[in-house]
Amino acid sequence: MLNGRSMGTFVLKAALLIATQVMTMGLATAAEEGKYPDLRGQWTGILRSRPGIAGQASFDPGKPGGKGQEAPLTPEYQAILEAALRSQAEGGLTDWRGAACLGFGMPQIAYGFQPMELIVTPETTYVLVNWVEHTRRIYTDGRDWPAEIEPTLTGYSIGRWIDEDNDGRYDVLEVETRGFKGPRYYDAAALPLHHDNQSVFKERFYLDKADKNILHDEITVIDHALTRPWTVVRDLRRNPNPRPTWGEFICAEGNGYVRIGKETYFLSAAGLLMPMLKGQEPPDLRHFK
Repeated sequence: MLNGRSMGTFVLKAALLIATQVMTMGLATAAEEGKYPDLRGQWTGILRSRPGIAGQASFDPGKPGGKGQEAPLTPEYQAILEAALRSQAEGGLTDWRGAACLGFGMPQIAYGFQPMELIVTPETTYVLVNWVEHTRRIYTDGRDWPAEIEPTLTGYSIGRWIDEDNDGRYDVLEVETRGFKGPRYYDAAALPLHHDNQSVFKERFYLDKADKNILHDEITVIDHALTRPWTVVRDLRRNPNPRPTWGEFICAEGNGYVRIGKETYFLSAAGLLMPMLKGQEPPDLRHFK
């Protein structure tokens, strides 16, 4: 049985041991964090790499959307794109999900059209998107591809960090993403990915050597709607404010488009449902008096 002095010595030794372990763990964590590039902050996509390009963001930031992307489409999917453009010229929206405030999936969520945040841990890099999908997870824990992948718009991403210049710090995050459902498009002009949803995206994330507030995302798409792999480099710019504002964004709030079944209608300022296309049939109201 310990006396008072022995008990005090025991408690002191235990406290010192715990403090040493906590300090060691803290140093190990700091050393581990120091191996990764500093990706903290708010990132927004540079949606057009040159001025004078009209339209919404598309895959190649140096070219206009839709047909102007000059995507290496197969003849079948070139015809699908042209049919979609004709429908849009008449007022239609095809089945592009953005009009109904539904998720875009890859590759559109990689464009940075809304502010995003990257949180790096040894096991997972989280890409927080201020949009419907919210979170993209890139697993960097050395796992293999699962035998079965539940298809999603965002897909399943496995990555690995690389120290290219052998300085003890990681420079590049290589990522492969697969396991999709659709429909998915490159842009609002309905530039299509293949309907089989067998797309594979390969990415390389790395900070600009001259400006650490620029993050490059080199994306290669391998898709059966393409005659060859299609590669572009997209850029994200970091907000210099260390305490940026994260605004609330709710796509459905104030959205005038209404998706009913396979048809898209427009809600007028008076709150009345209106057709998008000439001769468009009204929705089926058989269960309404």
